[in-house]
Amino acid sequence: MFHNHDSILVQEYASLGAPYLAEVPATPLRTEPALLHLNTQLAADIGLNADELASKPGIDVLGGNAPWPGYASRASVYCGHQFGVFVPQLGDGRALLLAEVRKGKQYRQLQLKGAGPTPYSRHADGRAVLRSSIREYLASEAMHALGIPTTRALSLTASADPVFRETTETAAVVCRVSESFLRFGHAEFFCYTNQLEALRNLLTWHIEQHHPEIDLGNTDASFHQGLLQWLGTVIERTAQMVAQWQAVGFCHGVMNTDNMSLLGLTIDYGPYGFVDGFDIDHICNHSDHQGRYSYRNQPRIAHWNLYALAQAISPLLPDSKETLQNLLDNFADIFQTRHSALFANKLGLPSEQGEAANTLIENTLKFMHEHTLDFTRFFRSLSALNPTASVAGNFAAWQQSPFFPLALGDEAQVNNAQTWIEQWLALAGQTPVEPGVWRTRLDRSNPAFVLRNHLLQNSIEQAQKGDFAEVNRLYKALSDPYTAEKLAPEYTSEPPDWAKTLVLSCSS
Repeated sequence: MFHNHDSILVQEYASLGAPYLAEVPATPLRTEPALLHLNTQLAADIGLNADELASKPGIDVLGGNAPWPGYASRASVYCGHQFGVFVPQLGDGRALLLAEVRKGKQYRQLQLKGAGPTPYSRHADGRAVLRSSIREYLASEAMHALGIPTTRALSLTASADPVFRETTETAAVVCRVSESFLRFGHAEFFCYTNQLEALRNLLTWHIEQHHPEIDLGNTDASFHQGLLQWLGTVIERTAQMVAQWQAVGFCHGVMNTDNMSLLGLTIDYGPYGFVDGFDIDHICNHSDHQGRYSYRNQPRIAHWNLYALAQAISPLLPDSKETLQNLLDNFADIFQTRHSALFANKLGLPSEQGEAANTLIENTLKFMHEHTLDFTRFFRSLSALNPTASVAGNFAAWQQSPFFPLALGDEAQVNNAQTWIEQWLALAGQTPVEPGVWRTRLDRSNPAFVLRNHLLQNSIEQAQKGDFAEVNRLYKALSDPYTAEKLAPEYTSEPPDWAKTLVLSCSS
């Protein structure tokens, strides 16, 4: 009933059944769920009828109070390394596969987060709170608008049901959308429980479903070759995704292997954050006492997680240790190439700058770190510069930018900024570009808006009082983060001092 004429309900992942999936119904909320937001564009894109979803029957389904017609919800089992420590069984503790939708060649899974306990809840209640649900709903769409691979968000529903965390909060349910929710931890689970045939079958299904370019063939040799080709793709996608995180100052916060997507998508938005004043060792998760998942460490941890994935599939690849190592060794080059290209674009550098560009990128981040310059505002302000002007002329023009990131009363900061402009001009000035084209290009590489924690906190506090207007305003703003003229001034200004005291943890 929720489908448009061009989409159908399918049971392609569901048909795998045990041992991968357990049928489990959602647990109805005691108080009637309300639809706080519906992503009508995403609904249309995947072939769903937004009007039907916004009706009473649709809200009941999206809130977990009724099943999707013709589909039995399911939870999947996996394990993972959490903060580097192996945990032998995890799984969808508060997530349920709600439906699978196919629109032509496009296939999507819908998943409810916060719809009650599953066999993998480990004595937890399976619920999510309004606070973290707003964060996930907005963040996944913000990342999508920034062009970063991510799971998506279809709907946000909430009720007055109490949920007990550090304090008593209220319940909410997010309906997430993705091509797949399979994680590194799925492969780890079937490896470490010695279910190697099940592991082979799961990976075969996944590769055939999502990588039609890979031919697994009919022999062990062709399967081995296809599996190695697939791992190379996962390594490449993961490296490129993390490079994109770094380029917008995004910190995931909990890069456990069970939070790493086999499709190279940003998944599981917990204590994430966009860096404000730049600190290369920024930690966004209060629970991360050792800084394992700091901004600086994200590429290294992604590489470590890929080692864990390679280890998990290695029993299916006899005599392949050297080949696996060679594939993993490619990570650094893939990451560095994408990282350099992204930051060169952010700085407006001509292509093919090589080591000179990498040196300037490194010096730029050092300069930002030394003076704790606002990450987003610094890069956005660069379109005020002119590659053909002098250092003095550029510094004067820079001050006119509404995003000017410096404190003019700080003499050391100003002197270092002028030195930096000199270094930048040495490269940026090599290929003169018409100023209008230059500004447009930089403004398309550097967002004016990112979903900062203090903005989220404001919207959450209002929502907890029953006012969802700010959630809606933020949602509208994040859909076009590059057009500053459309953004409210408070969305692009320097964060207030109290933003530095915000504490985020894994609790949700």
